[in-house]
Amino acid sequence: MVAITRTAYINGMMNIAMTKIESKIEPMSLQTTSQRLAGPLRDEDALRDYDAVRRTIAFISEHWRTQPTIEAMADAASVTPDELHHLFRRWAGLTPKAFMQALTLDNAKRLLRDSASVLDAAYDSGLSGPGRLHDLFVTHEAMSPGEWKKGGAGMTLHYGSHPSPFGTAIVIASDRGLAGLAFADEGDERAALKDMQRRWPLATYVEDHPGTAALAGRVFDSSQWRADQPLRVVLIGTDFEVRVWETLLKIPMGRATTYSDVACKIDAPKASRAVGAAVGKNPISFVVPCHRVIGKSGALTGYHWGITRKRAMLGWESGQAAGQ
Repeated sequence: MVAITRTAYINGMMNIAMTKIESKIEPMSLQTTSQRLAGPLRDEDALRDYDAVRRTIAFISEHWRTQPTIEAMADAASVTPDELHHLFRRWAGLTPKAFMQALTLDNAKRLLRDSASVLDAAYDSGLSGPGRLHDLFVTHEAMSPGEWKKGGAGMTLHYGSHPSPFGTAIVIASDRGLAGLAFADEGDERAALKDMQRRWPLATYVEDHPGTAALAGRVFDSSQWRADQPLRVVLIGTDFEVRVWETLLKIPMGRATTYSDVACKIDAPKASRAVGAAVGKNPISFVVPCHRVIGKSGALTGYHWGITRKRAMLGWESGQAAGQ
């Protein structure tokens, strides 16, 4: 069986997203395992992989205390143990067992313990400390309060759907940079787009698949995470929300923090609940890493795009960080 590297895998997904597939895709039952694992993968294959990952995570979430075998995990994902092993190695750079360990409560508590001093240094310096090499190298700006209050009136936002390691990504771009990033499972793409459009109801929306594909590549292809060519994002929200989102940008990959800690960092120590609401409204998922905010106990708590997807992101980032 042939496995491809994580970078090649994501590169393959992004290349696919930039061209339309004219030929009809053969059913999975007619594809050999070697064909499935030897990229480049088609977008249907990439999304099918995430679906298997999603089902595995759901099973692990229910049974992690009993440390289920790879055979049990594979059965839950409707694949063979060999397929599951290679899928996780390709997708996250981790074995299924290592991925399961990354999702445990004990590991979340360790992330919080290890992150305390690192986050203090990151917030103080404006950088992400030891995790800087793993960052997306984002540069950001915020729209003025007046622009936000207009509900997007006068703005033209381009959007497109693209395969990603976490299901279909809905990418929204303004002339200033990435303005929105949402996620959807199969069949939920339209609802995810409408959810984003409700945030700026008076904007003009233009479907632009080719134009947003390059941004999708910048987000999910780690070879494009370069300090000399930072990804430009524009934050569209209230003053308070923008302060919270700017703070989230300083959480290094492979680390975690709490809502109360974010509240303290923006000098609003009693505003944990308001911080939680702002985190939930974050329009640029993954890039502005709201998935790295967890409860004081280490519990992952909620996530606007689904708690399973939050677990997937944290596990995927564990593999990315380990591979650096």
